[in-house]
Amino acid sequence: MGNGQTDTTTADAWAALGGTPDLAATVTYAPSAGALPARLPVRELARATVGVCSLAAAELDARRSGRPVESLAEIRVAEAAVATAFVSERHVRINGRQPVSFAPLSGFWHAADGWVRTHANYPHHRARLLAALGIPARGTPDQLVERLRTELAARPARETQETAYAAGALAVAMAEPGASPVPLDGLPLIESRPGPDAGPRPLPAAALPAEGVRVLDLSRVIAGPVATRTLAVLGADVLRVDTPRLPEDPDAHADTGFGKRSTRLDLGDPRDRRTFDELLARADVVVSGYRPGALDRFGLDPDTLAERHPGLITAQLCAWGWSGPWTGRRGFDSLVQAGTGIAALEAGPDGRPGVLPAQALDHGTGYLIAAAVLRALTGRQDSGAGRRLRLSLAGTASWLMHGVTPVPESGPGHDPAPWLAETDSAYGPLRYARSPLARPGGGGFTWSCPPGRWGADAARWR
Repeated sequence: MGNGQTDTTTADAWAALGGTPDLAATVTYAPSAGALPARLPVRELARATVGVCSLAAAELDARRSGRPVESLAEIRVAEAAVATAFVSERHVRINGRQPVSFAPLSGFWHAADGWVRTHANYPHHRARLLAALGIPARGTPDQLVERLRTELAARPARETQETAYAAGALAVAMAEPGASPVPLDGLPLIESRPGPDAGPRPLPAAALPAEGVRVLDLSRVIAGPVATRTLAVLGADVLRVDTPRLPEDPDAHADTGFGKRSTRLDLGDPRDRRTFDELLARADVVVSGYRPGALDRFGLDPDTLAERHPGLITAQLCAWGWSGPWTGRRGFDSLVQAGTGIAALEAGPDGRPGVLPAQALDHGTGYLIAAAVLRALTGRQDSGAGRRLRLSLAGTASWLMHGVTPVPESGPGHDPAPWLAETDSAYGPLRYARSPLARPGGGGFTWSCPPGRWGADAARWR
């Protein structure tokens, strides 16, 4: 793509972000054959999400510097960099060790009438799944796998799905295309509402597009952390806040904790809540990835936050969309692939459910969240108004299945090596995927620091 032509998918994503249409032509792509191969147009989705995020960063940088955005130089995104970053969790090496992406009880299983996908990576999800199905938790991993296999084979897929849901566990019956229990037609890619005017809040010119922006990261597991990792590489001061009661997987944090700090606060504890409120009072952005309504009891719903903190930008992420019968359900990328028909579309010749070549719903949504936040910061330069943003993995899945335009691949074969780097870290020597974001005229971005230990930082802004 080039010669003044605008990539259709990039233009569609930029329009969903509310961007000026002509600017989408600024983004072009350096092709790489074999990047993210799939039946669905994953490569096109992936590069477009990185492309619009790069463009949103360039737009904010131009506005902060007083330069006309219409004069932005070409932003050329490398497909090889995108493909590498979209599987960053697979490229991570910690002291030479490759982390395991999925636990033994996570995956597709034969059901009595089809297939069911489980997710049991975290200990509490594993315990709930076994308890819901009446499987004793004792024994070796191999014994538990065999017990789960036997139990699921005797149950209808939807019965397992609903039994797990009632117990707070995670299992989803594989849906055929067009038969998803989640209404995908008309599911928006991005929802955006303005907050109340708060007077101009211009950000001064800076070396990086998001420098001086304070981001509270209330998210877990890929999509939200990818969004905040991206804001961090652009210069934002990102502080991740987790409850002490739900420990994070250190391998996951080693992948997504770049450029951030991490602390633990119990919002039910009065002293911790006062500390959190002090952080919130000085924040520019809050990114949350908990189920709809999960934080409402703490007064952290977007409308309450907008009333109390005019100018604050909130970006919420959920799995299954913000309306419909599954809105309040837990979910992860792999489960959304199963429940929306993607796994059936990507099935192998033997009929076994397929998977996308990356956790593309997670990563793609993460870059879209970051892009939406950057655009909201650009808008806030004039009015001072915040923004209430909502995205979902199901919305991104719907876009992939029905809205992304396939483009013939070309260029040299995909080689991830140039897009990998090494650093020392609190976890030891760490190999990682570099950020795929591109600057106008060439060049990219590098994180200011490697990930520290999860929850080990003080609860304060830099």
